[in-house]
Amino acid sequence: MVKTLVLVFHPDFKESRANKALVKNITELPGVETFDVQAAYPDNVIDTDKEVARLLAADRIVFQFPIQWYSAPPILQAWQNAVLTRMYYINYENEGRLLEGKPLLLAVTAGNTPSAYTTGGANIMPLQEILNPLRVTANRCGLQWSDPFIVYEAMKASDEQLRVVAERYRNWLFSGNDEPDIQTHQSQALAAL
Repeated sequence: MVKTLVLVFHPDFKESRANKALVKNITELPGVETFDVQAAYPDNVIDTDKEVARLLAADRIVFQFPIQWYSAPPILQAWQNAVLTRMYYINYENEGRLLEGKPLLLAVTAGNTPSAYTTGGANIMPLQEILNPLRVTANRCGLQWSDPFIVYEAMKASDEQLRVVAERYRNWLFSGNDEPDIQTHQSQALAAL
């Protein structure tokens, strides 16, 4: 069975509606481990021994987070600085090399509309471009990159809309991540409800 590790990087997961809905829909699935990184490390001091072991035990890794001010939350950066620096610059042969080839997937929630994330939109570029630092990180670490799963207008979504999107997330995670233009499908799902 493929083991999927979902690392949740949310500054206040308890108060989240969208990220909580996504996690709730996959938590009980066999082979899925979800881990709230912010809750485990509220002071941003990361236990690298535990995190390295968690990564190496997984077959697939998912970073799930809300986009905030055109970036991932600070806990994700702290986690990368501690864990990936150790694995790839300090202990590559025994750790980093063993992670190479695994898929890295992103599940991202955004407060704005899809049209805001266009060249002519309020945010002047697609969200996929804003996420490029993580794509470059995946490349540097030898991880397989897939197009991210993005939930737009996450703060405005009704419970029913979040239920539909959470089901799409579950399907996306376990369908080989090859659903074309998942962002468009999500936007249509939210608009249809």
